[in-house]
Amino acid sequence: MVTLRDDVSFGAPPRKIYEALVNLERFGRITGAPASGDATEGSAFSAFGGHITGRHVELVPDQRVVQAWRAKTWPEGTYSIVRFELRAEGDGTKLSFQHDGFPEDQAEHLAQGWKANYWENLAKHVT
Repeated sequence: MVTLRDDVSFGAPPRKIYEALVNLERFGRITGAPASGDATEGSAFSAFGGHITGRHVELVPDQRVVQAWRAKTWPEGTYSIVRFELRAEGDGTKLSFQHDGFPEDQAEHLAQGWKANYWENLAKHVT
């Protein structure tokens, strides 16, 4: 199985990064693509105009987000697990990321997508 991992630093406190990840209305504004859903454990969400769907599996405010996550192009019933761990780093945040359980042929595409759609947008819009 392929696992994607990344450590990314942001110039905003964990509270702001956490909020940007789980508040789907705000996430949609940050990415420029439609997103919807509730910021509660167990609730469903949709991002990037429905291309990504999933559920919030675990939400620990300002510390951790775990999601069951899938792209609509994946085989029916295929879900991966995405983990965001947030730690204060001075006035900013160190985000440790892990993505497991996706179709192996998607690894390069996903790695590029996390960088372009998540890390770069968060760095630009969450300060």
